[in-house]
Amino acid sequence: MLLQRLHDRTARIVVLGQGYVGLVLAMRATEAGFRVVGLDTDRQRTQLLAAGQSFIEDVPDSVLKAALAAGYRPTSDPDALGDFDVAVISVPTPLREGGPDLSFIEAAAEMLAPRLKQDCLVVLESTTYPGTTEELVAPILEAGSAEGLLAGNGFFLGYSPERIDPGNPSFGLENTPKIVAGIDEASLQVTRAFFDAFVSKTVPVSGCGTAELAKVIENTFRHVNIALVNEIAMFAHDLGIDVSEAIDAAATKPFGFMRFTPGPGVGGHCLPIDPTYLSWRVKQHLGESFRFIELANDINEHMPHYVVRRVTAALNRDKKAVNGSTIVLLGLSYKPNVADIREAPSLPIIEQLHAQGAMVSTVDPFVDTCSAAGATHHRQIDLDLLERADLVVIVTDHDQFDYDAVVQRSRRILDTRGRLSESRAEGVERL
Repeated sequence: MLLQRLHDRTARIVVLGQGYVGLVLAMRATEAGFRVVGLDTDRQRTQLLAAGQSFIEDVPDSVLKAALAAGYRPTSDPDALGDFDVAVISVPTPLREGGPDLSFIEAAAEMLAPRLKQDCLVVLESTTYPGTTEELVAPILEAGSAEGLLAGNGFFLGYSPERIDPGNPSFGLENTPKIVAGIDEASLQVTRAFFDAFVSKTVPVSGCGTAELAKVIENTFRHVNIALVNEIAMFAHDLGIDVSEAIDAAATKPFGFMRFTPGPGVGGHCLPIDPTYLSWRVKQHLGESFRFIELANDINEHMPHYVVRRVTAALNRDKKAVNGSTIVLLGLSYKPNVADIREAPSLPIIEQLHAQGAMVSTVDPFVDTCSAAGATHHRQIDLDLLERADLVVIVTDHDQFDYDAVVQRSRRILDTRGRLSESRAEGVERL
């Protein structure tokens, strides 16, 4: 019985996708005593992992090396999946031309299908629209099963959305409640038993569609509220009001208010992409527009353009044009203290400034290189560069930056994150 093997930690686990979600899961499952194979199609990535070199801040090299010593096996060889008991699909779900691209999920399901065995469990973790597990994954697994196994009648099938927040020092996989669902009661119980082995709390729901919707609700909530404060910030600036001070004051209310802060845009996988999955689903199946999501997309997608407008205005006050100015951007990643630049607002800001003739330098201690055209990248702050710059823009407020030195050495600063909200130094502007 699979439940007994899960209890005894003798179940063999495979995790498809070894990125920000899958690698963390593989580490935690290994720590719990399971034998884990981590499959990723990126051969360079699995080679680094096999050498004990992590590329994710939440997985230190020491943790990875301990997992390798305990039997964790990273690989790009599908044959290594072998005779698994539990398979977790943690692969990307990007957008393509405004619609969901589920090709990575499809490829993972096709890879697993011929390897299914009686009473094994497949769990989808990737964020997606409601209906994916039962309408897409189940048919692929059933069609490719060498033994003709059916979901719920041969193998178990579940959904458990990831809730990884890269760089969060307080909440990780273990102590963040894990939503779990199955296509039937038996699948739910097995899925829950698996995650109960290494997370502190599981939250069972009635079906996979409910769990899939819960995940996109979480991200849509953040997306819409960030768009709200971003629009407020733009209007507050035009009204001559410090939006950071106003938000600080509003946040003193102990009920009925949740703090969100404005910024240069949203990035990562969750906010720029996941709410659009729900909007797409509603449009395709109900013929309706999800107006909140579409409005939030419009506001947040245009924030980099607004930052460039503010850059232009700041330079104009010094009787300078963007063309020919030296502009330093502090921070490339989409959020503080991580290296993830997926959908990062820094990239369109750089591209727009470069297109207008600016000489752009970037600084980010977590990012090795900058792929944006026309930018010179630095891992550490060059004080001479700050002094030469016509404008310094704080795009991502990493804790490693020496903000006192930034204020002292820079002639003009545009702070898009409110990091310098207490500063009253001349030349410091906030979003």
